[in-house]
Amino acid sequence: MKNTLLIAVSALSMIMSSCGSETSEQRTAVGGKLYGGEFKFMSSEKVDNLFPMSSVDIYSQRLNSQMYEPLLKLDVETMKVIPSIAESYNVSADAKTFTFKIRKGVKFHEDDCFDGEGRELTVEDVKYTLEMACSGLKINKMSYLLVNRIQGAKEFYNKSKQSLAASGVSGIKIIDNATLEIKLIESFIGFDKILTHTNLGIFPKEAYEMYGAEIKKHPVGTGPFMLETMDANGITLKRNPVYWRKDELGNQLPFLDKVIMSYAKDKKSELLAFRKKEVDLVLEIPVEDIENILGSLQDAQAGKNIKHKVESKSSMSMNYIAFANESAEFKNIDVRKAFNLAIDRDEIVNKYLLGEGWAAHKGFVPAMDNFSNESVNGPKMNVAQAQALLAKAGYPGGKGFPVLDFYVNAIDGSAPHKMCIGVAVQIKKNLGITLNIKLCTIDQRDKAIALGKAKIWRSGWIADYPDAENFLSLFFGGNIHENSADVNAFKFRNKQYDTLFEKALRELDEKKRNDLFAKCDQMIVDQAPVLPILTDDFMVMINARIRDFRTNSMENLDFSTIFIKEPRK
Repeated sequence: MKNTLLIAVSALSMIMSSCGSETSEQRTAVGGKLYGGEFKFMSSEKVDNLFPMSSVDIYSQRLNSQMYEPLLKLDVETMKVIPSIAESYNVSADAKTFTFKIRKGVKFHEDDCFDGEGRELTVEDVKYTLEMACSGLKINKMSYLLVNRIQGAKEFYNKSKQSLAASGVSGIKIIDNATLEIKLIESFIGFDKILTHTNLGIFPKEAYEMYGAEIKKHPVGTGPFMLETMDANGITLKRNPVYWRKDELGNQLPFLDKVIMSYAKDKKSELLAFRKKEVDLVLEIPVEDIENILGSLQDAQAGKNIKHKVESKSSMSMNYIAFANESAEFKNIDVRKAFNLAIDRDEIVNKYLLGEGWAAHKGFVPAMDNFSNESVNGPKMNVAQAQALLAKAGYPGGKGFPVLDFYVNAIDGSAPHKMCIGVAVQIKKNLGITLNIKLCTIDQRDKAIALGKAKIWRSGWIADYPDAENFLSLFFGGNIHENSADVNAFKFRNKQYDTLFEKALRELDEKKRNDLFAKCDQMIVDQAPVLPILTDDFMVMINARIRDFRTNSMENLDFSTIFIKEPRK
């Protein structure tokens, strides 16, 4: 059904027409590309935190990735690690030592922390950023990425819960004014992928010292765009005039003057805004609304619809239902397994989502180029077995099991909301347990989890980097601490799992490593700390005037290379 939709909408877009012309502000670049213009889109969630290390949702990450840059990045076409702030790097034969040459000529955005000017990025800035990411400071939510891997990071974490310890991290060393070395505790061939994480964007010490916790409203990075305004209506980014990158033709990036993000009340209002050319991009296209909102084929033939195109990529993501594993309700594995076996994932996809999505019939890790999940035996619906397990746990027919608030961070009527309605209906029908859907924001959900109020909630994980480890680290016991937001928030603890996971991390042979990860994934199915429900496609609709726009499987958006050029009538 997905492919049919894509073909239909793409065919429709080819016959649509558009009005408008190039603006006077646009300036011609090499290759017929144009400078200038404003790119507009909407977000379904409010974004009030623009500090990478403490903003852990995809909505804020999409903006932070335009302003901050990590040491390394991923090529959106090949998903291979390539240089960014580091112009090159080397890995030792035992995968314990990583050495980086820091790029010259990269400048931070102009900011009051530099007396209104900018300055060149140095190797000291890279060290400071990575040490901040290893700290126990409340503002840092990224410690789980590095603390258990870099030499001396755990000790630094424990010493740096109020302020950064002067001793620094012993495993992060400046070799000379252009070289940084990182030494790991154990071999880990995937460490370079971790350093592509959007939330490890480099920032200057001056910014944190000046703004403290308010740095979330004063982003200072090296990216193609910088903050212009941030208020209740949305966020506007403006062009960084001294950005260091150029495109393949030698054009200075970025091309756009501004990126403007506003907030959508609901998906229909977003689609209407797209039809009226008030926004250039629609994320998460709802199948059932496309024809009604964009108009009929007759409208298209009459030239009443906006000329657009649809892009789709298979997403490296998992939509799942999480349990508070240490709660009275879900500490019993039989209860969790009963929920797992009571779910008909195909029905959720086909009935509630009209075919949008791919039922999770394997494990928690979606298939990706460097990982096969074929050996993982996923949960198979078995209502009789589910009911027997629930009775064994002391709740025959659901009797005695409390009615639970089911926290769902979603807009009313959205795909995630509909998915959770399907889950709640099936749990009631098959187990006799009532889940009271409570629509909320991400912040409201996370606060409820932190306070222990949320016993069951909807969540999702999109790959930060293309590696099974990124998904499986969510269940590692070592990631249960106060600053690991959204990482093992379900408090899953299993020594066998931790041992197997750590063994996989140390393995240098790629095939053996992935075999171990597949065993970890099987344990997640068997222990049921969460319920994997479905993966989906990252499908976007974009105004045809937006050129060189590319999607990727991790649902990141890169505005640095796109430009505006009105299509011919």
